[in-house]
Amino acid sequence: MLKKLGGVIFVLMFAFLMAGSAFCAEPIKIGGLFSVSGPAAFLGEPERNTAKMMVDEINKAGGIKGSKIELIVYDTQADPTKAVQLANKLIKDDKVAAIIGPSTTGDSMAIIPIVEKAEIPLISCAAGAKITDPVKKWVFKTAQNDNLAVQRIYEYMNKQKIVKIAIVTVSDGFGASGREQLKLQADKFGIKIISDETYGPQDKDMTAQLTKIRGSEAQAIICWGTNPGPAVVARNVKQLGITLPLFMSHGVSSKKFIELAGEGAEGIILPSGRVIVAGQLPKNDPQKKALLNYVNNYRKHYKVEGDHFGGHAYDAIMLIKGAIERGGALPAAIRDELEKTKSFAGIGGTFSFSAQDHAGLTSDAFVLVQVRNKEWKLVK
Repeated sequence: MLKKLGGVIFVLMFAFLMAGSAFCAEPIKIGGLFSVSGPAAFLGEPERNTAKMMVDEINKAGGIKGSKIELIVYDTQADPTKAVQLANKLIKDDKVAAIIGPSTTGDSMAIIPIVEKAEIPLISCAAGAKITDPVKKWVFKTAQNDNLAVQRIYEYMNKQKIVKIAIVTVSDGFGASGREQLKLQADKFGIKIISDETYGPQDKDMTAQLTKIRGSEAQAIICWGTNPGPAVVARNVKQLGITLPLFMSHGVSSKKFIELAGEGAEGIILPSGRVIVAGQLPKNDPQKKALLNYVNNYRKHYKVEGDHFGGHAYDAIMLIKGAIERGGALPAAIRDELEKTKSFAGIGGTFSFSAQDHAGLTSDAFVLVQVRNKEWKLVK
């Protein structure tokens, strides 16, 4: 009898200790670097909001393997120097297991040496192809590559018999990467760039560049940048009475661009992730359910629709969650499992990473959208 009683007590004590251990499990620290203020706030704010929303949901559901996520977010203000300082803080002081962000290509490129040396996985939310090409062991990304965006635009131009174009690109990391891809892929698609103009991130008038283009043989204009510059270009095109088709990059794929560009936005075409036209997608689209859930959930939390940019943070959080569930919360295990991720249907597309590909998407991640009556419409 005493032996049986002792056995019962032992089992109860073991169960109590295990429960206590689970209850006291250390949180998994994830860092977030977003441009919440400054010129790229339209990128960083929805990314920050989405990351918080997703972490709250995961924690309410019990966390990951009994451990809650502690999200530590800092604002880079789209300043590469500040991004480097904050990345070091996340790694050395906060002891994070992984970092998501930054929001911009310039910030992301600046911190790559930091995370590579510290061996901390990074999932960038920026679009520049150079972030993951060539492959860096500890760096991944969720924003669709600009080379795929250029490909999508050029394919459409081929169908429209457009062969002579003008490009206007911003002189920052995102603009430089886009300009490089526009020039690199032009010959492949039989397209000739006959006017190559640039503008500064803080410029408030591009009429000089556009006046040059107006006098050229260009059949269309491609503007590559992030707000507010492209909205200025759109307004200036309207003011100058230029009737050439105007294309933008995926760097302005949100309602904010339409607000900033005003009447100049009408008719503009650009490549985008599917989230801004989720309701217009066919029922058999593999992303549609996740997209609509995200859009509606974001609206419930923040009173506006979830967008293309917030989707980058959604994908980053969910990719890290899957990696931890499969391999644990150590940085090396997260990195290894991220690289093994296959067919994850997220907001930005369906991701399949490999040792040779840390971007994980194909051109199918993009659809073409057009502004019609102040709304995004799917180009079919």
